[in-house]
Amino acid sequence: MTPLLFLALAGAGGVGAACRMLVDGLIRGWVRVAYPLGTTVINVSGSLLLGVLTGLALGNVLPEAWVIVVGTGFCGGYTTFSTASFETVRLLQDGRRLVAVANGFGTLVLSVAAAMLGLWLGTLA
Repeated sequence: MTPLLFLALAGAGGVGAACRMLVDGLIRGWVRVAYPLGTTVINVSGSLLLGVLTGLALGNVLPEAWVIVVGTGFCGGYTTFSTASFETVRLLQDGRRLVAVANGFGTLVLSVAAAMLGLWLGTLA
């Protein structure tokens, strides 16, 4: 990995993390629900983007450097499995078992489905 690629990767990770905070804040401001909707939207949309990138890379449409910077950097900073896990545990601790199960499994199923859709869309190019 070249120094320039490393810096681009690190910068993209920072931008992804900042976008995560922005999107979560916007969703929390618009929608008042007890479910951690922002984290779910972030993980599903990040999975969709990563699926598209992977599909484009498999079809040799997107250079490897872009996959590294956007896929690993941006998507890695943007998506957040740890926050989803923490929120699920917090819901369990609050006695909200059904919401916790919906959050844990719902985020998993929706994220994998979004990644599959993105992969399919990326292979169409």
